Amino acid sequence: MHVVHLETGRHPYGGARQALILMRGLKARSVEGTLACTAGGQLAGEARRLGLALRELPMRGDHDLGFIGRFATLLRELQPDLVHVHSRRGADWFGGLAARRAGIPALLTRRVDRSEGLLSRLKYRPYGRVVAISTAIRRQLESVGLRPPQLALVRSAVEPALQDPAWSRERLAREFALDPRCQLVGCVSQLIARKGHAELLQAWRAVAPACPQARLLLFGQGPLEASLRRRVRTLGLEASVLFAGFRPDLASFIGRLDVLAHAASAEGLGLAVLEAEAAGVPVVAFRAGGVPEIVADGRTGYLVRAGDAAAFAIALTELLQNEARRKALGAAAWDWVAREFRVADMVDAYLTLYRDLAETRSR
Repeated sequence: MHVVHLETGRHPYGGARQALILMRGLKARSVEGTLACTAGGQLAGEARRLGLALRELPMRGDHDLGFIGRFATLLRELQPDLVHVHSRRGADWFGGLAARRAGIPALLTRRVDRSEGLLSRLKYRPYGRVVAISTAIRRQLESVGLRPPQLALVRSAVEPALQDPAWSRERLAREFALDPRCQLVGCVSQLIARKGHAELLQAWRAVAPACPQARLLLFGQGPLEASLRRRVRTLGLEASVLFAGFRPDLASFIGRLDVLAHAASAEGLGLAVLEAEAAGVPVVAFRAGGVPEIVADGRTGYLVRAGDAAAFAIALTELLQNEARRKALGAAAWDWVAREFRVADMVDAYLTLYRDLAETRSR
């Protein structure tokens, strides 16, 4: 079986990383895969590093109608058994239309926690299967009329955490010019509005004086960086908040964090949360989107009402001031993710959907 995976994001962020994880898992099952992605992006470089087959295509923004023809031409050349579209913002429309034009069955994975209008039914028509990564997203898809067997649920998965022993707490402290005795709270997300950095900084304003050894590391990049830096200065938090940038090696040291803070107000599932839990790091997060499906409140972390910065601060402070509680929640998180969010299970689920679609085509 040969599957063409379409992911037009330029960076190996959450959804794009999931596409790469899936492709590697499928390759181990002798399923041939080709990644079609935007030319010149970091994602293409990461795919090459992993030894995945790759075809780069030009895409001039989310409204590039010419992409339909270019992608259809590629599909006619490759003649795959099916197309798996991972992207949104244009590619979710264009990928299905191109696959239909080329006569190839298609599947779409929907990862974004965002309500859609009834017009979106047209977007999903070319797809034999539409996969939600959480029950929260499945409910949104049901609200626009999708039903089984077209609608399916396959949760994201993470590989076992590969903690690099070279990344000691002392080395991590040196990397960010910190005192090794500091407590480290990480936030891993793009610097965009729905990721909730404004609320997180408001919460941190209360955490910082209560936990003077704590430091907040903001991992990620995005269009709001300049305004968030100004906000940090306005709140007087320069001494305890660091902008750590996008770190492709984050998995090597994420387990050295004391807590992961995830303040997103809309989240399909939350890959950064899963990756932290897989490394034994407890989580404080807003109860939003699919996050309650991956954080067991009081067992692997704490969930608070979305947007409630005061409650978020209380939960963070409690964990930072209670080492035994942090360790207990972190151990439970590691165990839960290892059992419930296995890559092998995700690969099995997609293989079943692929075979169903391939059989439909052969009838």
